[in-house]
Amino acid sequence: MSQAIDAYYTITASSEFRERERLYEKARHDEAQALHNAGKNAEKKKSIEIAQKMIAKGEPIGKIMEYTELTPEEMENLDT
Repeated sequence: MSQAIDAYYTITASSEFRERERLYEKARHDEAQALHNAGKNAEKKKSIEIAQKMIAKGEPIGKIMEYTELTPEEMENLDT
C-alpha cells in the first residue's frame, strides 16, 4: 500500500502531470465560456427579432428598448 501511495505522490508531483491537469482545466473552462457566450448570443438575437417586430408594428423606441434591453447603439444598427 505504501508503494502505491509513494507512486501516486511521484506521479502527481511531476511537471508533466501538473501541466496536463492545467491544460485539462483550461479546456473545461474554455468550453464552459463558449457555452455561456452561445447562450448570450442567442438571447441577443431573440431580442433583436422582437425589436424588429415591434418596430414594424410602430411601437415607440423607448418601449422597445425597455422590453428588449437593447442599447441605443444596438437599436440604431437594426436591419428593419
